[in-house]
Amino acid sequence: MLDLHGYGPRLLEGAGVTIQLAVLSLALAVLLGLLTASAKMSRNWLLHRTATLYTTLIRGVPDLVLMMLLFFGGQIGLNMITDMLYDRFGVDWYIDLNAFVAGVITIGFIFGAYMGETFRGAFMAVDHGQIEAAKAYGMGSWLVFRRIRFPLMMRHALPGLSNNWMVLLKTTALVSVIGLSDMVRVAAEASRATHEPFTFLVPVAIIYLLIASVSEWLFARLQKRYNIGFGER
Repeated sequence: MLDLHGYGPRLLEGAGVTIQLAVLSLALAVLLGLLTASAKMSRNWLLHRTATLYTTLIRGVPDLVLMMLLFFGGQIGLNMITDMLYDRFGVDWYIDLNAFVAGVITIGFIFGAYMGETFRGAFMAVDHGQIEAAKAYGMGSWLVFRRIRFPLMMRHALPGLSNNWMVLLKTTALVSVIGLSDMVRVAAEASRATHEPFTFLVPVAIIYLLIASVSEWLFARLQKRYNIGFGER
């Protein structure tokens, strides 16, 4: 990468932070999405209502507002808990919610709701007859899920999963507002110092575009893998 007035190495480090943030947030979002989809399809009234409240709240509040609420409110909540532990039990703990952890938790929490709807629709699209056939062959619940239900679900979920990932990737730019030194924050600092915004923002846009292009290729490969036996879509 070009030196970019000495900011090139920092911008490259910021790109690495962005990629780590995006991948870890995706992992958390997928986990929360699977749990949310399972809860929304559950016959348990409490689980269903809780998951519905979660998805409604997330989809109705802007991502930036949620990020600041969870970052600043989360630290305040942790401080209240540690203060209570000290007052009651004499345990002197301090938990610092750093910007990277807060970013992963916040983005994962936000996109867990979107993933939940994606997975719920995909699970509902699975042919129930194939699940019944697997049970008739003597497969247990876990084996049916691993060998039949999950692969068939992923075939339907991948287009939505890919779209959510692309939006999540761009959402990582918001973490700069809570102090994380990702490439957007580094570019903003460099732009203010040199008064040359295009010198730094254009490379950032190119890096995001490269990540998105590689992601599209990977998702296309996954889609082809899960479409084996079903013909081209």
